[in-house]
Parts: sequence; C-alpha cells; structure tokens
Amino acid sequence: MMSRFARRLSGALGIALAAAIGVLAVDGRIDGAAVALVGAVAAALAAMGRGDEGIAATGHSAPDANLLLAEVIDVIAEPVLLVRGGIVTCANTAARALLGRHIVDEDVRVAIRHPAAADRLTSGAPLPGRPVELVGLGTPDQKWEMRTGETGDGARIVHLVDRSGNYAAEKMRVDFVANASHELRTPLASILGFIETLNEEAGEDPALRKRFLDVMFAEAQRMQRLVEDLISLSRIEAEKYRLPDARIDLGELLDDVVAEIAAARSPRADDVAVTVEPALPAVIGDEAQLSQLLHNLIGNAMKYGRAGTPVTVQLGLDRSGLLRLAVTDEGEGIAAQHIPRLTERFYRVDAGRSRSVGGTGLGLAIVKHIVERHRGRLDIASKVGIGTTVTVAIPPAETLARAASGTGVIKG
Repeated sequence: MMSRFARRLSGALGIALAAAIGVLAVDGRIDGAAVALVGAVAAALAAMGRGDEGIAATGHSAPDANLLLAEVIDVIAEPVLLVRGGIVTCANTAARALLGRHIVDEDVRVAIRHPAAADRLTSGAPLPGRPVELVGLGTPDQKWEMRTGETGDGARIVHLVDRSGNYAAEKMRVDFVANASHELRTPLASILGFIETLNEEAGEDPALRKRFLDVMFAEAQRMQRLVEDLISLSRIEAEKYRLPDARIDLGELLDDVVAEIAAARSPRADDVAVTVEPALPAVIGDEAQLSQLLHNLIGNAMKYGRAGTPVTVQLGLDRSGLLRLAVTDEGEGIAAQHIPRLTERFYRVDAGRSRSVGGTGLGLAIVKHIVERHRGRLDIASKVGIGTTVTVAIPPAETLARAASGTGVIKG
C-alpha cells in the first residue's frame, strides 16, 4: 500500500500542478505557471521534509525532498534556481549550463554576478516584483528577464527567461522603420526642392525646366520602386508559412522573364545568356513570386556586372535532385565580410553606387523570403575583381509532395 508520506506527497504535487494550471489559465504565460509550479512543489516538499512523521514513515530525510525538487525543476527548459538565506540550494540543468556547475551552495550574488539581480534578491522587498532585465549575462549580447517568486517557507525562486530574440526583433523593426523613412525622405526632399525652384525664375527656362522635371520624374520612380518593394516584402512575409499550390515550369518562366527584360529595351539585355537543361521537373510555387525572384537576380547581375560582360543564367538539376538556378555576373565582386549581410533589408556594400543604378536595398531580402517560402536554399559566392554567383535550389514538386506526406525527405 502507498505510505502516508507518499499519499501526502502525491496530493501536494497534484495541488501544485492545479495551481500552475490556474496561473496559466489566468495569466496566459508559461513562465508564470512554471514559477508557480516550482514554488508550490518547493513549499510542499519543505513542509514534508520538516515533518518527523514523514521521515519515520519512509525512512527518508530532507535531502530526498531536495532531490525530488531538483528532478521537478530539471524538466523546465529555462534556468531556475531556489535560494534560501541568500544561498543557492537548488539549480536546474539550464541554470548550471548558463551560470556554471559550481553555483549550488554558493551566494546568489556570486552565482548570478549582476548588480540588478543582487539588488532584487537582497533588498528584502516583497516578491514577486516586476521582472528585472539582465544584460550581458552568459554572453555580452544576451538579454535576460529575471522573474522572482517566494515559497510558503520563505525560499526564493529565480526564473531566468532569455529575451535576446525579442530584443533582436525589436532592433530589426526599429532599424527597418528608420531605413525606410530615410530612403523615402531623400527623393521626396529632392522633388520638393525642384518644385520650389520651378515655381521661381527657373521655370521660365524651357531647357532648365525639362532637366528639373526629368530629375523629379526619376526620383518619383525611385520612390515608387521602394514602395512597391516594401509592399511586396510585407506580402511575402505574411505568406511565408503557407506553401504555394501551383505547378510551375521554371524553365518556361525563365524564358518569359528574359523576354520581358528584352522587351523593356534594357541596355544590357543582349548580355544575358540562358542555359536550361531539358525535361526539368515542375516545382510547386507562386508564379508571381518566382517571376519576381528571377527579375531581381538577373536585374542585379545586369546592374553590377561590367558593361559588355555576360550575365550567365543556368537552370538544371543538382546532384541532390533539386532544381538549381545560378546567376553569374562579371563585376567588381563582393568582399567576404559583406556576404552574410547581403540579404538584410537596406544593407548595401556601396550605398552610393546602389542608389545610382536604381537599387532599393530590398532586392535580396525579397529573394531570401521567396526562397524560404518555397522551401529552398539560397547561396551567394563572390570573388573581388572577378564577379558574383547567386544560387537558388528549390525542391521539385514530387520531392516536396513526398516530404509533406512523410514518405520522403528533402535533401540538401
């Protein structure tokens, strides 16, 4: 039969679990529920560990309760510590991995080594309080949120939540808004300045008026391209997790795009050389987005390749069975330190040159999101003084269908 101690322990754990579920239902946060669960379990085990009846019935002592508590908090993926009298008495695997295996039985101020954490844990203020932000804990770039709670017997629970991803996302949003505002403000200021000048004496000179109007038209087109790219990027991001459902012949689509470039009378249209392997399988894709991908990659190669040099476009199957599109230019090339950042929004190796050729700084960011939506792979290789090759690999329709049904795996 179950011992009296075991029955009390199982009952206490049931109450602790119910309390955690209640916190989750009210607060909607898993971290709050975790702290509630740990606190309730710690209080229950501490109370039972003090009871002579429990010890007599089971032959176990308080260290067994601490061992069980350690097993309970070990299932929590984020760092959790239990502090009694300023000393860390228990820490889960995540906490020991972050702060070091030596932290158990150590002063909490030495274990965490952060002034804001020390102030909260030694101030004597009632818990829980507002979360404390800890910057630089673990690595200089990491940002943590310290949440604290208290058990029934006065022990303190410390729960560390990694907020580095949230801060990085917020920084990206702020940078994006700032860059977009700058990119729109520059041509707008130019347009307004020329309008003001035309309203004065410059408007009387037909040649000068035409030159100013041409500049205004070019700046307005630049703004239009930027707005269109922003709308396109937003739409692609919104559809990122929804797989396309149309079968696309990528070879035919490539021919159509090259024909459109030729029809637009681009001065470098004759430099584009296309090679397509015969009998290529179809892909599952969004035709408009794949067309935009091809326009962006070929357009970039035409802009940044040297005049009169070929822009080579090759489409075929690679050794893993993926459709491989490679677009190569013979331009100035890109230094290695810039390549990892080329798909960031508004990142430019040479901002002046990019703007002079009509670039918005969003082309490769759009390409990256289109490739991700099509479950593909993007690679950029470049040598300074020789040129750049951008490669896109997309799974054929049959491979994607097998992977979706669980009968196959996309290689790569």
